[in-house]
Amino acid sequence: MLTFRKAAVLCAAVGSLLVGAGAAVADGGTPPRDGARAGDGAQALCKRVPKIEKRIERALERINGGADDHGSLAGLEQRVAAAEEADHTEVHAFLNGRLTARKTLKTTLEQRQKDLAAVKTWCQAQTKGNED
Repeated sequence: MLTFRKAAVLCAAVGSLLVGAGAAVADGGTPPRDGARAGDGAQALCKRVPKIEKRIERALERINGGADDHGSLAGLEQRVAAAEEADHTEVHAFLNGRLTARKTLKTTLEQRQKDLAAVKTWCQAQTKGNED
């Protein structure tokens, strides 16, 4: 149980820590990290382009797969049709919502693939420019 005296001691300790951190910043010390980054992270992104490409390609390959492939649009469309045919209204509504989301995901992934191609071109130009 937290007594008044323990609470007062705890508040005083926390307060002194906060004052000390503020003084360090005021004295020109290193400010505490708040998650802000310097720059836009282009160098790190350029490094990750091949991995991102593979990830997008795998996801699109899965979505564009045949009706027997797990996660494909064709398979989900088949399930939606089967639910409608069986007059399972709630299941049909649920699966139809998933189908809409998956179609949106496909469009998003295709756009990201185009955007990533532009980033890759930019990164290659930057690398060539730095070698001169």
